[in-house]
Amino acid sequence: MAHTDRTDRTTTAQRKALHREVSTTVGLLTDPADFDAMRRYRTFVFRDHQSYLRQIERLLQHLAARGGHTTVALFDPEDYADYCARAGLDPDTATGRSRYTAQLAATGPHIPYTGQPMDRLVPLLVDTAVRRATWEYATTLLTGLGTCADCGQDIGDAAFDQAGRLLGLLLDGAGPGVHHLVCSVPADEQLLAALHTEHPPAGPPAHDTAEGARFTAVLAVGIALEIAGGVVLRTSTPEQPDRVHGWRLDRGTLHPLTAAEVFNAYCTDADTGEPIPPESSVDYRPGFPVIPDDPWPAHP
Repeated sequence: MAHTDRTDRTTTAQRKALHREVSTTVGLLTDPADFDAMRRYRTFVFRDHQSYLRQIERLLQHLAARGGHTTVALFDPEDYADYCARAGLDPDTATGRSRYTAQLAATGPHIPYTGQPMDRLVPLLVDTAVRRATWEYATTLLTGLGTCADCGQDIGDAAFDQAGRLLGLLLDGAGPGVHHLVCSVPADEQLLAALHTEHPPAGPPAHDTAEGARFTAVLAVGIALEIAGGVVLRTSTPEQPDRVHGWRLDRGTLHPLTAAEVFNAYCTDADTGEPIPPESSVDYRPGFPVIPDDPWPAHP
């Protein structure tokens, strides 16, 4: 009997250990409109979005308590219907939803669940989806520009390289500190990319590679299409007011804004045009010169 008890305890411990090694993906409908779109399926049992979010949060907490790795992925009803049509699945089944959710961890926007409350988890997931869509749109656009009729160079590649040079000059000119850059380009869709980087007193600046590539791609779209855009740089250093610089992107070149233009741009609501009170701890400064050795359009 004692041997049997020990065997049972060992088996239970091993089963719990296996649970901790199983990764789980949970699909999340972040938008009420997307939630309503799923309600057309009879087997989708939820009827209230807020109640649904609470149930998802309890599920995530339960999965986290088991010790396994959980990924939360954005569930897109339109993409789900397309997936089921391609795979020959009935979308009005739990099997269809579970198979779609399983492949989202590899193909769709997703983030790891680390105990975030739902009011933080939803914005994080939406932001991840927006950043991914921005990258995909920008790179698709650059890839489709073709080659220069005069020199034979790929226009998208040339613009991306030029954007990388401009970013390097911006960071070099900013100097040591913690920098936050935002690039805005009004292509067919409004493209927006942000980059957070830290530049120590000694050594090169460091930033997330994916963020840097996304920022460079958005800037490259403005360069390649030679459309208007803008870049704002905010720098924080110890015991000093934050400094804000700005540039106007025009015909592939970054033109420094004056201090007054930086103030107006930073203190105006982009959606409504209404003024925003300036921050007392911010020093609005003109942009500094950003002049690459190889100005655009040297090749295309």
